[in-house]
Amino acid sequence: MTDLGPVAWPPAPIRTERLVLREPEARDRKAIIELLASPEVGTYLGGPRPRDELERAMPEAPSRRPGRFIVDLDGAMIGQITLYRETGHLSQAAGRAELGYLFLPEAWGYGYAAEACAAALEWFTDALPGEPVVLATQTANVRSMHLAEKLRFIEV
Repeated sequence: MTDLGPVAWPPAPIRTERLVLREPEARDRKAIIELLASPEVGTYLGGPRPRDELERAMPEAPSRRPGRFIVDLDGAMIGQITLYRETGHLSQAAGRAELGYLFLPEAWGYGYAAEACAAALEWFTDALPGEPVVLATQTANVRSMHLAEKLRFIEV
């Protein structure tokens, strides 16, 4: 989704009990590189991207595209959430908004992903009532399957 239609972007930061969902900032660059270069994060995404390639390719200020939220804990990025209209890599999702999420391994196991994704979905539902949202993951990714269930997605 290159835009969110009638939705003004960026929204005000979304605050949860422990987190802030906000637009990317230059200070997030190092953590984004860490995220994308992580072998653990890349396990179900085709593997990690080479750190040196990321260092060369990533601009000083990460992209600020509509639907992309940085998940911030105490002033530091711990992950990112995306809500983009699906572009066709899955026929079942074509034309629908797709929820995506990546979190640094040190943030796993604390409920941050569920808290942040629930907040992003609530924002999305308020902004675009009735718009369907899909979530795609591999069944082998047990953590992601558990999160999808917690967020009340239905497996198809």
